[in-house]
Amino acid sequence: MQNIEMYKLTRLDDGLIKQSADVMWIQWDEAGRFDSKHNEPAIGRSLFMSPFNPIFYTWQTTQIIAFKLTVSGVEFVTKNSNYVLERIEEILVKEYNIKTNTNDHGPE
Repeated sequence: MQNIEMYKLTRLDDGLIKQSADVMWIQWDEAGRFDSKHNEPAIGRSLFMSPFNPIFYTWQTTQIIAFKLTVSGVEFVTKNSNYVLERIEEILVKEYNIKTNTNDHGPE
């Protein structure tokens, strides 16, 4: 078994849940274009959930207008919604193919 850290985002308005392996916070310039990426939330930044590439990503929020750090993550309000981002651990269990009848060699 292996534990891996994941992130769980819950949109409080409707209960939507998104999960990803990593997150970053995006800062925008005055024209609304990408400016820089960060590891911490701040007013004006958006949450971006991995994978991080221009074609596909799990989720992106609008800009933060208020936030509060918590023990398990961060609660924040954007221009459109209210969210809770939490760090969670997922336990990965290796799958094994176990035969219960050792005399069974499959179809003949």
